[in-house]
Amino acid sequence: MISKAFAVGSRKLAIASATVVVIGFGTTVAFAQPANKLYSPIPLPLSNEISDMLSDKDIPTGQGGYARDYMVKLSKGDNLAIDLVSESFDAIITLLAPDGTTVAENDDGPDGSSNSLLFTRVSETGSYIVRVRSFGETGIGAFKLKVTRLQPVKGG
Repeated sequence: MISKAFAVGSRKLAIASATVVVIGFGTTVAFAQPANKLYSPIPLPLSNEISDMLSDKDIPTGQGGYARDYMVKLSKGDNLAIDLVSESFDAIITLLAPDGTTVAENDDGPDGSSNSLLFTRVSETGSYIVRVRSFGETGIGAFKLKVTRLQPVKGG
């Protein structure tokens, strides 16, 4: 320990330096919250259609772009058309199975645009993720997403 003495007027002041040790004990407090607070896919509305914005607050893709996830309940045998349109960024659509594996993905639509159109058949019933993302660093902005369950044409 180092101590120093100073004279202030007629008084002598002694200052000693000391080491302070702080020991903390952590406790865990449980609250009624979802198990995974950081990842929460947005439920797709009943219409299965949404107009939304991709922003730099969404999920970083690791390739310079961002992604936004939507949850949709699907049944085994559903035939889907998933349409993603954006004039702000090069759109990519991915369908993820309940176990997180990629079911299908599309980058560019059949019309040669940077929009995405994906056709696929669902092999198991469950909650699927429809991931909207931008290609590379192409950005952020407004988009429209539509998930359509295709119906077989009745012969007649």
